[in-house]
Amino acid sequence: MTPQPDIVLQAFEATKVVPVFYHDDPAVCAEVMKACYEGGIRVFEFTNRGEYARQNFAQLRDLKTKSMPDMHLGIGTIKNAGDARTFTEMGADFIVSPIIDEATATYCKSAGILWVPGCMTPSEIAMAEKSGAALVKLFPGSTLGPGFVKAIKPLFPGLRFMPTGGVEPEQANLQAWFEAGVVCVGLGSNLLPKSVIDKQDWKGLTGKVTQTFAYIKALK
Repeated sequence: MTPQPDIVLQAFEATKVVPVFYHDDPAVCAEVMKACYEGGIRVFEFTNRGEYARQNFAQLRDLKTKSMPDMHLGIGTIKNAGDARTFTEMGADFIVSPIIDEATATYCKSAGILWVPGCMTPSEIAMAEKSGAALVKLFPGSTLGPGFVKAIKPLFPGLRFMPTGGVEPEQANLQAWFEAGVVCVGLGSNLLPKSVIDKQDWKGLTGKVTQTFAYIKALK
């Protein structure tokens, strides 16, 4: 059963770090999610970016159900309502889009699943707000920067923001984002480096996640 959107939204705010990942090998996907979980991650975004996305997501869903009941596993790179429906029916806990798509927004609202649209401009953020989004993905984060968040937050006091793309898992960069007012950050290859994954250094990956949480904790 899909968890209520407000419960998943609370998980985003509580975990503060959301890994964004795809790999063709289901065994690698499982090890990466396990390493992230052991490091403290409780929200994980698997992306719909390869031919094995559906079958690998299904295996991650089964792994979560069996071993990580408090993990919220969602699907990213969803650009249409058909894909949103497919992954919701497969057990996704939330839907992340790189764009605003009205049909996807309508479907997610009807299905009672959290939808996180990607935005880059104030006009897009306003569209997301009108479509019912509570959390907006700012993409690409490295292009927009923390200063963008400071400028637009007063315009949208009811929205929460998550930068994704180019966020660095190091103290100065994280401090800049959280001081600007984001509630969490999406991290891809900067948190899950290809070199670490190719070496299958799962303990090293867990350590990197743990260190990232330590940086965020030090900001409080």
